Amino acid sequence: MASKDDTIAVRISKILGERIISGDLEPGARLRQDHIAEEFGTSHVPVREAFRLLEAQGLAISEPRRGFRVAAFDLADVKEVAEMRAALEVLALRQAAPHLTPAILDLAEQASRAGDKSRDVRSWEEANRTFHRTILAPCEMPRLLAAIDDLHAASARFLFAAWRSEWESRTDLDHLAILVALRQGQVEQAAATLGRHVQWIGQKPVKSGAGVMRNAFAIVG
Repeated sequence: MASKDDTIAVRISKILGERIISGDLEPGARLRQDHIAEEFGTSHVPVREAFRLLEAQGLAISEPRRGFRVAAFDLADVKEVAEMRAALEVLALRQAAPHLTPAILDLAEQASRAGDKSRDVRSWEEANRTFHRTILAPCEMPRLLAAIDDLHAASARFLFAAWRSEWESRTDLDHLAILVALRQGQVEQAAATLGRHVQWIGQKPVKSGAGVMRNAFAIVG
């Protein structure tokens, strides 16, 4: 049975994780144990455990004698997640394909069209994730889907870091092509399009909270 401290640690890690993924906590920002313990009205014990949970997710790093910071990321990290998503999502789609009904594909199309109409990056990311989850969930492989969910969380972090503003609505032609292929029973064509789609990486100059300009990279698929 989980202890009270374990439960509190999980809750703190989830809330801090959401802040890191959304960009409210920027890469390199120090995670101040005292401040966080005070915010959540708890001792340092569950806060330290929350930091370890974030570290296991790749969202925080520990520095000897300096505590924890929000993990930074570079183009190599973005490429790694993109390649992992391509491999795992293609696997899931091949397993899901025999179970995809017209009704499921209609739901996926609705999600894609909602993304096309999005005026901000948050609503686009939610619609995009719904599209992918809808066509992959029928694979009925929970461990695979959990790994894909983790990769989508990483993708969201990259995306919010680069496109927190200045988002432009656009039609996702890859989504439409995937749906057409699936409706026609062309699973390998759909898989090939999906694999290419999730490896498309965008680049954008952004200004950090300290006012420093840098290039940000994100998976826009």
